[in-house]
Amino acid sequence: MPEKISSCSIVIPVYNSEQSLPLLVERLAAVLPGICPQYEVLLVNDGSRDGSWEVITRLIQQFPFVRGINLMRNYGQHNALLCGIRNASCQAVVTMDDDLQHPPEEIHKLVERLNEGFDVVYGVPRKLPHSLWRNFFSWLSKRVLAFVMGIRTVREISAFRCFRTRLREAFVDYQSPGVIIDALLSWGTTQFSSILVDEEPRQYGNSNYNFSKLFSQVILILTGFSTVPLRVASWLGFAFMLLGIAVFLFVLISYLTQGSIPGFPFLASIISIFSGSQLFALGIIGEYMARIFDRSMARPSYVIGEITAADLPSAE
Repeated sequence: MPEKISSCSIVIPVYNSEQSLPLLVERLAAVLPGICPQYEVLLVNDGSRDGSWEVITRLIQQFPFVRGINLMRNYGQHNALLCGIRNASCQAVVTMDDDLQHPPEEIHKLVERLNEGFDVVYGVPRKLPHSLWRNFFSWLSKRVLAFVMGIRTVREISAFRCFRTRLREAFVDYQSPGVIIDALLSWGTTQFSSILVDEEPRQYGNSNYNFSKLFSQVILILTGFSTVPLRVASWLGFAFMLLGIAVFLFVLISYLTQGSIPGFPFLASIISIFSGSQLFALGIIGEYMARIFDRSMARPSYVIGEITAADLPSAE
């Protein structure tokens, strides 16, 4: 029988969310007692440029179950999540955004599905809340991530997720500036599931994800946690080798039967094709070398500047 969840850590990466945090914590305070007897909320300030950290310190005084972690600078959403996950103290971890798009009232659905025997449960929105292009690239990045994870039981991946805290043991020694939480979770289990939840429209601020960031995330997923691009480059090289043989036979047959060979445009197009494929393969290899370089520098995923809780003295 799977272990029933009796305690829950809510991990929320915070970036420029001074307006939404008070309402978010108030709603969590209303619903969490009905979900688990024990709970905590970890607010990880990821280098916010507004007054988010000051708001967090006030919320800690008002709500004893809130803990605050202030990172030294902005490291990224997944890096902040990794920090919160490593500092969680309960049986299960729920991750959610700080903009109220993930309703606290839906958390119970994730925990109930987790109690059915799964290790990771995603809360998938019934209706995508963003623009058409953002929804498309978000869908693309999630499909790529699901493919890299190799999990056939779930194709819908969301930042609104619940998982058993023990899974962090699978990536306890992971140190790299490139972090994808879902890929790390797949190192520890194959028991994934998803459930439909209602998402709310963003009430404050604007999304920090644009085309460039989504594209960079896809590249990180492919080259940081998979060897698929290298295999694509190998197959591409093999395919163009066969094309080269075919072109050589075509030129040879043309010379033997017609006494002439194709002219300059033909040769120029062939040269362009081959040089383009070589540059593409070199680009893929370069991306992998960049990942190796990052990890060889042993750069940390994050650096904690301060941890504050109701039972801890604030750092001066």
